[in-house]
Amino acid sequence: MLGTVMFVILGYLSGSVLYARVFSHVFWKEGMLEQSRDGNPGTANAFLYGGFWCGFLTLLGDLLKGFLPVFLFWHADMPEGPRLFWNGLVIAAPVIGHAFPLFYGGRGGKGIAVTFGCLLGLLPLWRPVAALAVFFLFFSVVLRITPHYHRTLAAYLCALCSVLYAAESRTVELGFLLIVVTVCARLLTSKERKEKMGVKLLWMR
Repeated sequence: MLGTVMFVILGYLSGSVLYARVFSHVFWKEGMLEQSRDGNPGTANAFLYGGFWCGFLTLLGDLLKGFLPVFLFWHADMPEGPRLFWNGLVIAAPVIGHAFPLFYGGRGGKGIAVTFGCLLGLLPLWRPVAALAVFFLFFSVVLRITPHYHRTLAAYLCALCSVLYAAESRTVELGFLLIVVTVCARLLTSKERKEKMGVKLLWMR
């Protein structure tokens, strides 16, 4: 039990490091997040306002801070049993840390790249990360949902339904549920302008 709690703490602290802010200082791009529309300390704004290397290193950092704690835990032969909640919390901890970081007064990012890092840490269990990627692509290029705020909500909720339907692991189901709750809470409480949702098919202009 103590080992599982340590992984939760490690994951949360790992997630609390906001690499968009770290690399904005490294590349002398202070204030870049304040220039953005939503102020989100994430990969997209790092690319848009910090340049390629700032964005690339932010993406790499956000993926790894989710991947490493989950991968190390997932391959440590932890039984599900009575520690189901804590095991699931290990999977979600980096996203929780990113969305509500200890080091920045709880003002974090949406956690999309970190989510992919956490789900990649579950490999060779590939369905959760594939489901999220497929729904993001589907709502981006086939049934296009705009703006990104609504697209993210739709992709996460549909991916959650897919993971629950597959019923491969109770730990993964709970972990992904906690991730979705965290990301949705972060989106719903963000100060960005909530524009009206639009839905178009790919061939419609």
